[in-house]
Amino acid sequence: MNVLRLPRQDVILFAVFAIVVLTMPIWLTPFGAAYPGLMQKFAIFAIFAVGFNILFGLTGYLSFGHAAFLGVGSYTAVWSFKLFTMDAIPALIFAVLMSGVFALGIGFVSLRRSGIYFAILTLAFAQMSYNLAYSVLTPITNGETALQLTNNDPRVIDMMFMERTAGLPSPSIFGQPLGGIGGFYLCAVLLLVAFFIAQKVFASPFGMMLRAIKSNQTRMSYTGFNTRPYALTAFVISGMYAGLAGGLLAVTDPLAGAERMEWTASGEVVLMTILGGVGTLVGPVIGAWLIKYLENIFSAFNEGMLHATFSWLPDGVEDIVVAVTSKFVGEGWHLTLGLVFVLIVVFLPGGIMEGVRRIRSAVANRRDNRRTRFSTSAAE
Repeated sequence: MNVLRLPRQDVILFAVFAIVVLTMPIWLTPFGAAYPGLMQKFAIFAIFAVGFNILFGLTGYLSFGHAAFLGVGSYTAVWSFKLFTMDAIPALIFAVLMSGVFALGIGFVSLRRSGIYFAILTLAFAQMSYNLAYSVLTPITNGETALQLTNNDPRVIDMMFMERTAGLPSPSIFGQPLGGIGGFYLCAVLLLVAFFIAQKVFASPFGMMLRAIKSNQTRMSYTGFNTRPYALTAFVISGMYAGLAGGLLAVTDPLAGAERMEWTASGEVVLMTILGGVGTLVGPVIGAWLIKYLENIFSAFNEGMLHATFSWLPDGVEDIVVAVTSKFVGEGWHLTLGLVFVLIVVFLPGGIMEGVRRIRSAVANRRDNRRTRFSTSAAE
């Protein structure tokens, strides 16, 4: 019972978070983002960011190689589909386990160094994985063509219970197809499980030990305390989260390419965590949602859509506004992301969650001031 017990504040946070996640199809509609493919990405990359935050947010170890585990999870899930069954559960289990083993090997070597040297080591391992997937390991990864399903795949477990069909099969769970909204809710439920586990890690003595490593690892070492097993455990857990995210990418779209291991994917999860708030539970999720929204919505804007949006302006003004705005959408959406990142880092170093804390503190102070003035006037 104690394993599942959380402080009251964490229970409330989890309940609110669950409501927000499960009602995405409703509240995302006004933002034009309530379609299954994008909501699946919201949930999957939120898992990726929450797992990365367990390492970076708690221990302070900045990894630039987490995309390697994302790719390993995707490849493992697709191979599970090809060799065994199209059921998503075994594929996700294999993806998490294989990514954990991979993270154990990389973490064991990388954690011999700290700071910038650790970051460079993880980046080097990720780039080696990326290049191996493109060249040496082509029989396993199918190189730049990407690993995908074919009609000739053995799928030994499925073939024991059903006949081979003419078309390509699709992932399922207990025989139920996972297309569209069903795929989203699978991702959403797993996001809630991942968030709950992260809450337990943050609130546990293990999480306190990781915070101590981040606070002053040198002092802990001088006292004779061996910090490496704790940091390695956090690294493996974080890698398994990335593997789960990679497996879900393969479940929602059954192919795996080496581009998921590229260094830009590792940098993206760093941006997600910093934008939302390093070391917070909800922050990385918000950061992941913000980046994926900008990537999928802002990048879809073109000049025709902008002219329709600003058609209420006078013709000359409309052309100027469209000319300026077009630089920040479509192919230039990265410029918008860059400006958002700069503004948050400059004015809110703690990320979006720092802004939330400031607003909450300002409201609480105003409420206290009102009570003080009321008490003073009543006493008079």
